[in-house]
Amino acid sequence: MSTDEDYGLAPLLDLREVDGTQVSVVGGKAAHLGDLSRIDGIRVPAGFCVTTAAFRQVIAETPSIDDRLDELSRLDPDDRETIRTLSAEIRRSIEQTAMPGELAATITRALAPHGEQTAYAVRSSATAEDTPTASFAGQQDTYLNVVGSEAVLRHVSRCWASLFTERAVVYRLRNGIDHRAAQMAVVVQRMVFPDAAGILFTADPISGNRRVATVDASFGLGEALVSGLVNPDVFTVRDGEVVAGTVAVKQRAVAALPGGGTQQVAIDPRRQEQPALTEAQVLRLVRLGRRIEAHFGRPQDIEWCLVGDEFQIVQSRPITTLFPIPAADDQENHVYLSVGHQQMMTDPMRPLGISMWQLTAMAPMLEAGGRLFVDATGLLASPASRAGFLEMVGKSDPLMSDALQTLVERPDFLSTRAGDGGPARLGTGGASASIETDPAIVTELIERNEASVAALRRDIATVTGPALFDFLLEAFQEHKRILAEPLNMQAIMAGMEATWWLNDRLHEWLGEKNAADTLTLSAPGNITSEMGLALLDVADQIRPHPEVVAFLQDVEDDGFLDELPKLTGGSIARDAIEAYLDRYGMRCVGEIDITRPRWSERPSTLVPVILDNVKLFEPGAAGRRFAQGQQRARQKAQEVLTRLRALPDGDQKAAETERMIDRVRTFIGYREYPKYGIISRYFVYRQALLEEAGRLVRAGVLSAREDVFYLSFQEFHEVARTHRVDDELIRQRRDAFRSYQTLTPPRVMTSDGEVITGAYRRDDVPAGALIGMAVSSGTVEGRARVILDMAQADLEAGDILVTAHTDPSWTPLFVGIAGLVTEVGGLMTHGAVIAREYGLPAVVSVLDATRLIRDGQRIRVHGSDGYVEILPEPMAHEEGQR
Repeated sequence: MSTDEDYGLAPLLDLREVDGTQVSVVGGKAAHLGDLSRIDGIRVPAGFCVTTAAFRQVIAETPSIDDRLDELSRLDPDDRETIRTLSAEIRRSIEQTAMPGELAATITRALAPHGEQTAYAVRSSATAEDTPTASFAGQQDTYLNVVGSEAVLRHVSRCWASLFTERAVVYRLRNGIDHRAAQMAVVVQRMVFPDAAGILFTADPISGNRRVATVDASFGLGEALVSGLVNPDVFTVRDGEVVAGTVAVKQRAVAALPGGGTQQVAIDPRRQEQPALTEAQVLRLVRLGRRIEAHFGRPQDIEWCLVGDEFQIVQSRPITTLFPIPAADDQENHVYLSVGHQQMMTDPMRPLGISMWQLTAMAPMLEAGGRLFVDATGLLASPASRAGFLEMVGKSDPLMSDALQTLVERPDFLSTRAGDGGPARLGTGGASASIETDPAIVTELIERNEASVAALRRDIATVTGPALFDFLLEAFQEHKRILAEPLNMQAIMAGMEATWWLNDRLHEWLGEKNAADTLTLSAPGNITSEMGLALLDVADQIRPHPEVVAFLQDVEDDGFLDELPKLTGGSIARDAIEAYLDRYGMRCVGEIDITRPRWSERPSTLVPVILDNVKLFEPGAAGRRFAQGQQRARQKAQEVLTRLRALPDGDQKAAETERMIDRVRTFIGYREYPKYGIISRYFVYRQALLEEAGRLVRAGVLSAREDVFYLSFQEFHEVARTHRVDDELIRQRRDAFRSYQTLTPPRVMTSDGEVITGAYRRDDVPAGALIGMAVSSGTVEGRARVILDMAQADLEAGDILVTAHTDPSWTPLFVGIAGLVTEVGGLMTHGAVIAREYGLPAVVSVLDATRLIRDGQRIRVHGSDGYVEILPEPMAHEEGQR
């Protein structure tokens, strides 16, 4: 693990010699401290760093370390018992490895001028620690009030060993960080004995608001606060003013012992209720924090000490849990809405996926944290557009609507603007006023789109290199033209508006709740619901061939289609799967991100769903389900019309309702087609771009085709033109993407970085129920299957799917479940539309559903009323009686 060059590096560096460019030598903490010491007006305790060269030298002499690291890297992060045992063995081995004599002498010489009784803080500084995308806070060790050179040497070894604490090992395993890539330096600083200490966050760590700073303060050493020994004083500062402050009763503190180490001490009762800082000191500390934040260019989590009336900074790290803010080109207040919550895909996207969606979207989109946002400021600030916009958002996502209402009601946040506030298509009125209820319209739109995709597929085959990118830029204009075509928008809105009309009027006239849910069952022409039923037909082709079924149960890679013809019935099975892929193979989970592999490329993704269909259904299930849905819809229409005719003005009400039923059944299925058209085009774009990436790999420009996923479309174009690529940029983008996967995107955020969550303001649900949005009628009780990865689905009859979000690719699972609960969604998002098509009770937009509902729990989904009950666990004797 070491080289001669390692030993040539200086084993010690003064902190004043260190800066942020030397993380690989001194670790994240020391690099930050070195940078801090250079900021005008910032005091940092003096000290030095034992570099990673010394660590590598010791590790090289630690017995059996390579074998143990290999074993550690193979462990599952959830195998905590094995991790605990193995990491303890590694720590013991490192601590028992003798420090090389020359290194020990060098450290001792550095300490000698200060005397043998000087106290030090000995602190771990890992190379993967406190980076802009990862915080290892509390994962490695810090030792305070270490007195004497022998004690310092002993604690340096302990810091090296702490690279392998159980929590540090688990963190690296979960975040894909190689144990060998992480190395340890050690900071040795003069000990500070403060009157008060604490933590300063230069942004509110809860709301994310960058204009708000919070200060936690207690008496004595900061360990009392960090360890949870005391409740600290808490001060909130906004725009240079203390806007809130809570002074806690501080009964105990942590103090230094004369001979080394620390102990808890009681605070004089007369001081317990005194603030640890004055208001003037709080403001001065925040000003220092803003200076540090400006230096590092991002919000900081800062550990500070007050000695006399002087603040000393002992650590500063980036706050990695904050969601990044979309960039704005002015200093005005802005409101950003998550695109992912509308598209039912809140996972991060890679840069190529982001830029492709931006280039093909109908409205300007901004990027932050690997997600897309739209700026809704104009629509909210304009009285002409605000009400209609909030109404539309409320039908789509009540939590988003409530969050926006909160902002609208804040004084002075949004200045009123004249004008219509934004594109008319974002409103709900008038889009379908002139369209006829004619199935030929839908047929015409689909034929136009299919002809356009066919032309794209034909023409793109003739272009390569830089010309491909010019061709695609023109293709994107055709892409947007098709979407923006007035007839297309009118057909989409016709089905949606008819749904809203039916629900509103039939509730008003008949007391019917969500009547359109039944009236839209098995509506014709829904490409997404047809996709789910078509996989039932595939299962029908496979079910009669037990050898094929057995083979599919052991499929692990995507080459299985080539093996199928060797089995009895295998050719039939292969033909059925390939025919399905010809029609739907451009789809995948997270399909709006062009970098995601498609079903055609990873057909093994569908195998678990096919096997579930073989197990759970009888032959002909697809046709029967569709016919049953049609019959239920017809019966509901007849029942509703009969009841309406018995009312005052009943004939007129019935006639209007009948027109709307025809309208909804004509157009609601088309609601799903434009997305299918988009993804069909995306598949063509993806194949052409991957072929171009393959050419660049063969030319030695790229290491792997997938490298281009971490470039924007424009950057990829430049690489194709110049045959030069920035490998470091790709590495940084890959690391950033990994960090974005740990972030939860907000529905709504402001340009201050504040995340507005929104809430349901209802009192009509049972205590303890999880509130959401009713999108598909009915009540069902069953076993909750909490599934975050479609490929991991293993369903039984009667199961209720609980997941974060479902885009159209999840539809094949819908045919095998009894109900649906999601964290994201609205009345017209894909999951809701398909749940109604299949007659599944569904509640969406249930905050934290996958965390609050455990896999295997029994739940009751109230699809008509919009809530979910978690049912009590059966008593042991009841379970035995079943």
